[in-house]
Amino acid sequence: MLTEEEKELYRRQIAIREWGIEGQKRLKSSRVFVAGAGGLGSAVLYYLAVAGVGAITLCDADNIELSNLNRQILHPHKNIGMPKVDSAAMTLAEANPFITITKVQDRITDENAETLVGEADLIIDCLDNHETRHFLNHVSVKRSVPMVHAGVSDFHGQITFIHPPDTPCLACFYPFESERRQVPVAGCTPAMLGSLEAMEALKYLTGIGETLKGRLLLFEGLSTEFYTMNLEKAPGCRVCGGE
Repeated sequence: MLTEEEKELYRRQIAIREWGIEGQKRLKSSRVFVAGAGGLGSAVLYYLAVAGVGAITLCDADNIELSNLNRQILHPHKNIGMPKVDSAAMTLAEANPFITITKVQDRITDENAETLVGEADLIIDCLDNHETRHFLNHVSVKRSVPMVHAGVSDFHGQITFIHPPDTPCLACFYPFESERRQVPVAGCTPAMLGSLEAMEALKYLTGIGETLKGRLLLFEGLSTEFYTMNLEKAPGCRVCGGE
């Protein structure tokens, strides 16, 4: 049930015709696993929290560095050196005391990914490296848990909604690389793509609208253009089989 205070907090979104009280109740009962509390994660985590997603697990192994702060808006300057999960959890708890935040300060591996995801209804990829994304993709395909994927660099970004077994999985169109490298990025780019990830998540969890299932949305910030391309399963995909 929603308390009167919660109803007031969420009043403007409950007023959305398709959303309503029932959509808000669905959000409150939802469990989301967010991988990464950095640039993408800052926008995703904040907007899911204030929207009223009832249980959010945030996973990040790193501590805050000065160079993070141009884009990772969950973290104030005074928290430099603090684990990102601790800093993010404090910000989110202040933004919405009616939700549950579970902190996981651990690095996602192929061995622990399924355990870390737990019983989540949705996985959200807010990562900055190829390899770890594919670990989550394995879990998504194995357990048929939807995953929102986004990636950014410079002023560019991409986003899609992966929903096994109906859609291509990440491995069908995204290369597997183990190399980790720093990516140049303007802070507004992950803010935009993270907001789109949050929107995809909220549509799915409330059951309204259409997600980016089977479509890849590309954003070109320097010309302020969006492009959408259809995705197809890769024949013989090593993860989903491509069937």
